[in-house]
Amino acid sequence: MLEQLADSPYASFVRESLWGWPISLTFHAFGNGAAIGLAIIIALRLLGFFRSIPFTSLSRLFPVIWIAVVCQVISGTSLWMTKPDKYLSAWVFDTKLGFVLAGVIITAYFQGMIRREAGGWQASGKPSPWGVGVAVVMALAWIGVLEFGRLTAYLGTLYS
Repeated sequence: MLEQLADSPYASFVRESLWGWPISLTFHAFGNGAAIGLAIIIALRLLGFFRSIPFTSLSRLFPVIWIAVVCQVISGTSLWMTKPDKYLSAWVFDTKLGFVLAGVIITAYFQGMIRREAGGWQASGKPSPWGVGVAVVMALAWIGVLEFGRLTAYLGTLYS
């Protein structure tokens, strides 16, 4: 089945055409930059930076994060299809996928927390310690996605 994916016309387009790989990689970079950047901004806000951003406004960032995650998944699948057997045998790629799963779960959890608690944080002028911890873990999970994604690209030659 992996061979069929790698030999599909779409995978061949991404792998062999002049524009397939660069387009997929550009969307992947956009998704990474937006999801990771916004997760870091949220975590920094809860750590006391960017005080001009109300806690109640942070919920507006989540639709952009989810759009970015969709871009990551679609473009990442496009890149993965070019050599799925190589990616699946790479421990760094498996680790990246673990961070993606953790990032999605923690982000969804934190989005619910923001909906429930941001008003109270705004009224008191500070977030709960649990909220700070979850926000930091969320940001670290997305940073892990970025780091192990880059390692997948750099160490990928070891698996070729």
